[in-house]
Amino acid sequence: MELNDSNFLIYAIKKYNNPQCEGMEDLEEDLKRFKYLKRLFRRYEKNGVLSERLIINHLIVLYNVFGSNATELLFYKTDPEHFAILKSFLVYLNRVPLEIIGSNEYSDIPLDANILDELRKL
Repeated sequence: MELNDSNFLIYAIKKYNNPQCEGMEDLEEDLKRFKYLKRLFRRYEKNGVLSERLIINHLIVLYNVFGSNATELLFYKTDPEHFAILKSFLVYLNRVPLEIIGSNEYSDIPLDANILDELRKL
C-alpha cells in the first residue's frame, strides 16, 4: 500500500495495537509523536541541539504501538532532508529492515556521524 495524505490515518488505525487504548484520544496522542520527532529533527538541524534520549523514547513508543509498520510511517512523516537523522537512530535501535537496507531509495541515505557518536555514549 502506497502511503499518502488521504490514507495515512486509515493505515495508522489498522496497524495501531495498544491494549491500553481507551479511545481516539490515545491514538491521537501517539500520532502526535511524529510531529514531536519532526520538531526535534529540525531543532538538531538548525541549532545542533540533539535530544537523543527524547527521540529514542518517542521511537520506542511508536514501535510499541505500530510494530514494524512504524518504520514505514516514520519515513512517510519525516521530511527527506531528515532521513539521515532518522536512519541513524533506527540503525542504533536495530530497526532498519532489510528492505530499507537493500532498496535503492534508502541505501543512499547516509548516517549522521555526530548522532552515532552521541548514541555510542549512551
